[in-house]
Amino acid sequence: QVQLVESGGGLVQAGDSLRLSCEAYARTFSALTMAWFRRAPGKEEEFVAALRGGVGSTAYADSVKGRFTISTDNTRNMVYLQMNSLKSEDTAVYYCAARYNNLFIPTTRTAYMYWGQGTQVTVSS
Repeated sequence: QVQLVESGGGLVQAGDSLRLSCEAYARTFSALTMAWFRRAPGKEEEFVAALRGGVGSTAYADSVKGRFTISTDNTRNMVYLQMNSLKSEDTAVYYCAARYNNLFIPTTRTAYMYWGQGTQVTVSS
């Protein structure tokens, strides 16, 4: 069983930076692929970024490449999403998700078994 708790959301202006954090309560954090998804008002849930534990390989949505960075701290069972150059279209509820590793990094919601409660990010233009 894995429990995820996000923090770090808030209200910022366009161009600002924000870092989201997610603490994973899990026995073997390095065996997990950690991901961030988001749901904007009136839209479907969207993959943002993911990191495969152990190897450290990453995947990003095209819409955030070059602006967002996913990272982990294995000593603290933490995953972070550093968001730079934020845009109004980044406004969404951001969710931390996890699954046990396989060969690939999934980018679909259904591939992830464990979810946090979500944290709101609002970017004003």
